[in-house]
Amino acid sequence: MHVEDYVRPEGEAPPLWNPNAAANWSLLFSAAFGAYLHMKNWQALGEPEKAATAKQWMIWSLVLVFSVPLFGIFFIDIKALDALSRSAGIGMLVAWYISNARGQAAYVKERFGADYARKGWFMPILLGILLIAIVFAVGFLAGLFTALARHA
Repeated sequence: MHVEDYVRPEGEAPPLWNPNAAANWSLLFSAAFGAYLHMKNWQALGEPEKAATAKQWMIWSLVLVFSVPLFGIFFIDIKALDALSRSAGIGMLVAWYISNARGQAAYVKERFGADYARKGWFMPILLGILLIAIVFAVGFLAGLFTALARHA
């Protein structure tokens, strides 16, 4: 029997990532990180509509995270791009937190309090570090290609 096949008694919480901790880790790893974990939590809680909303936040956050380094290829004024990327990233994080993340934290607190099994953080944090490494690689390659194109 797999863990997923276990039928929980009514009202018992499935193992979840702490929604507040997921939001806090998003300060380092982006709203995409927290939105993904919230999506997985909503799925575990049997809330497919809320999971779909969290998935949309994750997708749009990833679009933002990966598009900013690519914009560096097309825009010469790096200071303006830097300010724009910070503002957009912070704006996305705040919008996600207010419109989506707080709702899950309140839902879990109201329904289960602090009495639920927590999922581990090793793999999500490792994936967050990997995401950062990929973003830096994309930014590095975008900068390299821009420099090569300008000198050609």
